[in-house]
Amino acid sequence: MNKETPGERRERLRQEELKRNPSGSIHGGGLQDFIGNLGWKGAGILILIIIVCIIIYLAFFN
Repeated sequence: MNKETPGERRERLRQEELKRNPSGSIHGGGLQDFIGNLGWKGAGILILIIIVCIIIYLAFFN
């Protein structure tokens, strides 16, 4: 019996959908796919970088 995690099942279904409808991915995956590919650690680091950049911007340009 093949036990796959919900994330693996989602990815498999997404790949099958892309095979059936390749023109559907012409606009890219969007933010949801980008964050999904980063994982929770990568998404957290990205959010921290954005916050630090905003703080630096406000400190120097206000």
